[in-house]
Amino acid sequence: MRIPLTWLREYAQVPAGATAEDVMTELVKVGFEEEAVHRPLDDIRGPIVVGQVLSRVEEPQSNGKTINWCTVRVVPEGQAQTLSGDGIDPSGVQGIVCGAHNFEVGDKVVVTLPGAVLPGDFRISPRNTYGHVSAGMIASVRELGIGEDHDGILVLGTLGLDPELGTDALELLGLRDEAAEINVTPDRGYVFSIRGVAREYAHATGTGFTDPAARVTVAAPSGPGYPVRLADEAPIYGRPGCDRFVARTVRGINPAAPTPPWMSARLRLAGIRSISLAVDISNYVMIELGQPLHFYDADKLAGDIVVRRAAVGETLKTLDGKVRALDAEDLLITDDSGAIGVAGVMGGAATEVSGTTVTVLIEAAHFEEVSIARSRRRHKLPSEASKRFERGVDWEVADEAAQRAVNLLVELAGGIEETAATDVGTAPAPVSVFLPAGFASARIGIDFTTEQITGSLTDLGAGVEAVDGGYAVTPPSWRHDLLTPEDLTEEIARLVGYDLIPATLPTAPPGRGYSRPQQQRRRVVQALADAGLTEILAYPFVSKAGNDTFGVAQAGAERAAIKLANPLSEEFGYLRTSVLPGLIETAKRNHSRGFHDLALFESGLVFLPSGTVGTASIPPLGVKPSEDVLDALYDGIPYQPLTIGALFTGKDTPAAPGHTPRTWDWADAIDAARLVADVVGVDLVVEQGSHQAFHPGRTAALTLRSGEVVGYAGELHPKLLAERHLPARTVAMEINASLVFDAAPDVIVARSISTYPIATQDVALVVPAEVPAAAVLEALREGAGELLEDVALFDEYQGTAIPAGRKSLAFGLRFRAADRTLTAEEASAARANAVDLAAQRFGATQR
Repeated sequence: MRIPLTWLREYAQVPAGATAEDVMTELVKVGFEEEAVHRPLDDIRGPIVVGQVLSRVEEPQSNGKTINWCTVRVVPEGQAQTLSGDGIDPSGVQGIVCGAHNFEVGDKVVVTLPGAVLPGDFRISPRNTYGHVSAGMIASVRELGIGEDHDGILVLGTLGLDPELGTDALELLGLRDEAAEINVTPDRGYVFSIRGVAREYAHATGTGFTDPAARVTVAAPSGPGYPVRLADEAPIYGRPGCDRFVARTVRGINPAAPTPPWMSARLRLAGIRSISLAVDISNYVMIELGQPLHFYDADKLAGDIVVRRAAVGETLKTLDGKVRALDAEDLLITDDSGAIGVAGVMGGAATEVSGTTVTVLIEAAHFEEVSIARSRRRHKLPSEASKRFERGVDWEVADEAAQRAVNLLVELAGGIEETAATDVGTAPAPVSVFLPAGFASARIGIDFTTEQITGSLTDLGAGVEAVDGGYAVTPPSWRHDLLTPEDLTEEIARLVGYDLIPATLPTAPPGRGYSRPQQQRRRVVQALADAGLTEILAYPFVSKAGNDTFGVAQAGAERAAIKLANPLSEEFGYLRTSVLPGLIETAKRNHSRGFHDLALFESGLVFLPSGTVGTASIPPLGVKPSEDVLDALYDGIPYQPLTIGALFTGKDTPAAPGHTPRTWDWADAIDAARLVADVVGVDLVVEQGSHQAFHPGRTAALTLRSGEVVGYAGELHPKLLAERHLPARTVAMEINASLVFDAAPDVIVARSISTYPIATQDVALVVPAEVPAAAVLEALREGAGELLEDVALFDEYQGTAIPAGRKSLAFGLRFRAADRTLTAEEASAARANAVDLAAQRFGATQR
């Protein structure tokens, strides 16, 4: 919310010298966040004054352009120029070259004199151009930074202004004002108005507040106004879509009447573009009072206005020129011709106020919040009006807002007010909240006095009545968020002062430290970081294609995923079933910015639903759910295993003199997976595998000793890499860390280090080509017995020296005893036993 300070000062006691920073400092005390400061004078500075064109001579140029050589008076006639500087004529008459043609002799204009600076650091100085010395510039609204029109200069008479020559144009056009911008939380929609901000500023400073709505006098209507009927007879969200509709009519307005500079300046500082007087008035009242308005060209209406839900197949051409298919849940404003607006979101083009409108029908209505929010999201139509309606608008202020708009149309557009008025609807029943006497003190830790409790709530605008055991509090009509004692307690603490809440640290109960999974996760994450990988944190939201590709190993296999009801982006509308899509998106983003050598990893939850997700009903607040209810809630939560993924692209190290970096390959991905298992004491079995996201021949399945597959590693599929513009041979791994952690021993026992020498022997075995090397290695390990300290594969060969359909696997075996030096015979015997077991299982023969 942007708050122009001159506007705020009309209703709050803001000191004359206070800046936007000062205002935000006060508002922070009552719970608002600072966002920004907006000052037009940060980009523009004088001397910029009002001048009058004394002469204008058109001079055609050789380039085909015609310029005007003008003399412009910038001080009242008979007075001397008080400004001085290079290019400023003491006589008060400046010679200026101007390329625009939308002005005449005698017009009053804005003149930027030498020494002035315009937005974009455009500095004005005398310059030789088209055979003249131009000492200044006659400015357009675009050059002043107050509009987009650059077809002609700003003629002040078109704004209804006739200021004295030499008047400060920055002051005249409202450019000396400034605005403070604060962040408004969704539960405090009443602050999306000068009315709400002024009230909060008064709370923060303990000063007075003038309610702008109280300044508007609404006379009793002389009779019924334009006929309106509320026909939402079957409310979808518990309340009627519209429970109040005020309509007022103003006739005989001047459609060419300009928006006064003070109004357009305030709207501009508030972040709203000035469009036309009628539209600007509707926006002005909305920002001032918080009540969105809609203006109709009354001469374009056909019959009674009816507020109803959309019919099947109904469409509407909205103000943005688009024809929209309406949903049965959309709340509409209609007449005999059909829909003329989506209630609270956007009006229809058929009844739009235009440059020929002379009769305006003003709508000030109160709509149900959820209907507006759903329609706004459904049609992707964010607007200032919907932003306020979604958060709740004061039911009581509709008639004052309509009257305020009527008054401005009469004052500024020359309209004639119709005294007849329409006001249909039923006021909501007042809400009373019981606040126990000691409730706020117990929750906040301050012994609030009765005066502090009642005073704070009364300042909010609430009705407070002392009753047995506490207070009966009736929240004001603009505070829809005050429904529970906790809500009231928060307001009391906020207004009394957050700075008075004692800063006491709770005594931490004795605990057992990190849980076993927490310890395991921290060890694994630290190990991967120590190995040179960079941890990332990706969004858990992915596309359907991402889940289809990475969520299951085989293409076309059944996959379940959770679709988000209200995603941030329709493209990423699912919860992830794999961490690899996030890693790939991160790598893609880094590659697009020139970072090609990457080793990334992420540890996070994935969401694997099975059966029913969620629960049919949500337990009520304030009551502890029964065990059955809790069980049902837990049953509806999808399985969420901790998953660790890693991705490698480019080189493993930077290039350097005498050093050639190595390209990451599939072995690095497997090593990263092995590292995860090794850190927690799990033996990971690596076998040839297949996964649709990985290269068909360069994929490893990662399994536990039990045979359960816990992940995959290897080179990503070339087609997938090409689609995502990643380098060929990019490798990755993903492992279900929850399953690995469950398989880990409770205590990892470190192997004692023997001081005796090792005995090494190699063996090359010829086995069928389809036999995995890991299976042969396991047979050697088992057959060699306890003397074997380590065994590793160091070569694989298929060629002319090996029969077709078979391959040679060469292993290095390392033997050592804990209590003696092994003899060559002992090592050879253990090696022979290992070879025998491999022969029994796979028909292995020594090469």
